[in-house]
Amino acid sequence: MFTIRTYTKKELALMYFPESLPRTAVQHLMSWIHRCRTLERSLLESGYTPTSKGFTPRQVRAIVEALGEP
Repeated sequence: MFTIRTYTKKELALMYFPESLPRTAVQHLMSWIHRCRTLERSLLESGYTPTSKGFTPRQVRAIVEALGEP
């Protein structure tokens, strides 16, 4: 069962792309986020910046609502 909590980008990305190397997984996740403009806007409005190392529970909830559970 997936838990909404704070995750680093790497942690969350590896949940979505478990067979990928960490760096590749993060690149894939960020690519998915950039393609979903409403999700990207929601993350930016919640305080996310491109240099953020992780996601808050609120941001994780937005990601899961847009992309589904990992």
